[in-house]
Formats: sequence, C-alpha cells, structure tokens
Amino acid sequence: MSTYIKASNVSKHYQSHHALDNVSFEIKSGQILGFLGHNGAGKSTLIKALLGAHAYDGKLDIFGLEPVQDRAQIMQHLAYISDVAVLPGWMKVSQLLRYTSGVHPSFNLARAKEFLSNTNIKTNAKISALSKGMKVQLHLALVMATDTKVLILDEPTLGLDLMYRENFYRHLVEWFHDGERALIIASHEVSEIEHLLTDVLIMRQGKAVLQASIEETQQHYWLVDVHQSQISEAQHLSPIWQKKGVGSTQLLVKGEDREQFQAYGEVNPARLADIFIATQQEAA
Repeated sequence: MSTYIKASNVSKHYQSHHALDNVSFEIKSGQILGFLGHNGAGKSTLIKALLGAHAYDGKLDIFGLEPVQDRAQIMQHLAYISDVAVLPGWMKVSQLLRYTSGVHPSFNLARAKEFLSNTNIKTNAKISALSKGMKVQLHLALVMATDTKVLILDEPTLGLDLMYRENFYRHLVEWFHDGERALIIASHEVSEIEHLLTDVLIMRQGKAVLQASIEETQQHYWLVDVHQSQISEAQHLSPIWQKKGVGSTQLLVKGEDREQFQAYGEVNPARLADIFIATQQEAA
C-alpha cells in the first residue's frame, strides 16, 4: 500500500493556547481514518495544515510534497469537502462543471454528469437554489470525477436528513473502492461513521489521546456489565470509564484477554462511541 500522508509531531501554537500539540499519524491507500473530537479538539486546525492553509511546526509529507510550498501540486490529487457551502452560489451547476473541467487537469466531465443524472440536481439550476443536501451531492460529484487519491471530509453530513446521509455515504464508499484511495473523515458523530472506519485518531485539546486501528480497539477494549454488589471488587480492573445503570454498572476496561473480566459480569467488545466518550472524559 502506498503511503499518502505522513505527519510527524505537527503542532500549531497561538499566544493563548496550543491548537495542535505534537500530532503524528500516517495514512495509506485503502485506509479510512476518523479524526474524532469535540469542537476545539484540533481537528479543523489539523485539516488546515494538511491543506496548506496555514503554517505549522513539525513535518507533513503528502505525496512526497510539503503542503504550504507545494499546495497546487498536492491539490491535484487531494480534495476537501467541508460542513459549510463553499461552492459559488452565483453559478449554475452547468457553469461549475464547465469551469472545473477547464481548471482541473484530471476532471472527467462525463463522469460527473453521470453521477448527477442519478440525483434530483438539474444542470440548469443555480447553486444558491439547491438544498444543503444537494450541494453536498454536487461537491461529491466534482470529487468523484477527478483523480483524487485522498479525500478529506469535515463534518460533511452536518444538518442533512437521514436520506441524504445514507445516499452520501453509499456513493462515497462505492467511489472509495473504485481505486487506490484514502479517506479522512473528521467528525464528532462517532456512531454515524464507525462502520466505515479502518483507523481512528481521537483528539482532545489539541492532543492525540488514542490512535489505533478499529481492529485493535475491538480486540483490546471491553464493556463489563458488573452487578452493584461487585463494583468495589471490580475497581482493581482499573476501568477507564464507567456508567451506572439500574442494578449494575458498565465498566470500560482495556486488556488483551477477554476471559480475565468474565468473573465480574457479561463482557462485550466496546463500541467506538464508548471509547470516544471515555477519552473525552479522562482527566477532564
């Protein structure tokens, strides 16, 4: 697998705070990496660094290039879809397609039109008149019609209804598997994207608090449903997080051997959403 992005100790410091603090990761073709964290965790700052939108400390290597100095070259194979409308509202859809065809060397106009033919988007419609869901679909159509190797999504379905969300992710996955590509999805809606991810980078206050493959999280994190009478005894398991229920308490624990926890109650693999909540509350 080709390594598309390598980040080493990337930091961004302002006078008042550290927006990013020594974040490192790699992403290769075939990976879908989740940038997870609440607002202010550092996700958007990290994305801006990847896009070459601001200076940073540390090292970023994207396709063997540096994002600030080599932004134009990188953007030929890297695309970005944000949670806000960035398409020119004054244009018609047909005008945007023609413009993109003229400025992007690998844009396939026929492929973009083919994708749009399966939506309710009319090419003679003005972009400002489209719903948010349609704008997201249009943006995805532009990306899918280029030779994009890495697509970065920043809360792409925020504010969309269930139908648009399902359609968006369905088309996204189809496109992803139709080539050697990688995805980065930044979100705090963990349950919505958990099934898509191969890897996760969870952030809090500018720092990476968990970095692992989804397979590793499924093998090492467990939810133990402990009866109230055994809670005190179970504390030696050093739970990362716990949630009290009716008659029992769920403990999130870490360990390679599931059997070591079975004496205290029912044991199940932890969901990524449980791990996310725990990492946001640790040392808070």
